[in-house]
Amino acid sequence: MATIDTNIDANAEADAGDGKAAAVKRALPLKLILMAAGGLFALCVVGGGAYYFVSGHGGGATTAAGQVKPPVFFDLPDVLVNLSSNGAGDRTQYLKVKVVLELPDQALTAQIQPLMPRIMDTFQTYLRELRPTDLDGSAGLYRLKEELTRRVNVAIAPNHINAVLFKEIVIQ
Repeated sequence: MATIDTNIDANAEADAGDGKAAAVKRALPLKLILMAAGGLFALCVVGGGAYYFVSGHGGGATTAAGQVKPPVFFDLPDVLVNLSSNGAGDRTQYLKVKVVLELPDQALTAQIQPLMPRIMDTFQTYLRELRPTDLDGSAGLYRLKEELTRRVNVAIAPNHINAVLFKEIVIQ
């Protein structure tokens, strides 16, 4: 009878060992399932956000009806300046720029009009310090656009414009 009890005890220990192994085997797929579910959730959140912005729901100024407001454009007078030269023997080069300001709404045009002398002075003083090499390529024009936008926003603070747009740029 003692042999029967030993067999029962050995079978119980084997079953307990199998139970631990089975628990470990069950825990591994559970972790994988949870990780996969978390990844799928993150993918859905990112995809939903991308769809929201691409479909036109996000970004852009909208009216109460949900339609996108068109931007307002404000023409500035032409600016003609001589560029800074590198040496005494260099010939004088001129820069002629036609600029348009992109405004967020029509009400800002009335607020900008009295500040036009300040804006034009800002343009004149900055553009006169440029060298012809500062305007080389699209990168040079992009830097010029960004700098002029920044300077206009400083001049009309606390208001702000969306962008400075070039209608014409001539270096002669």
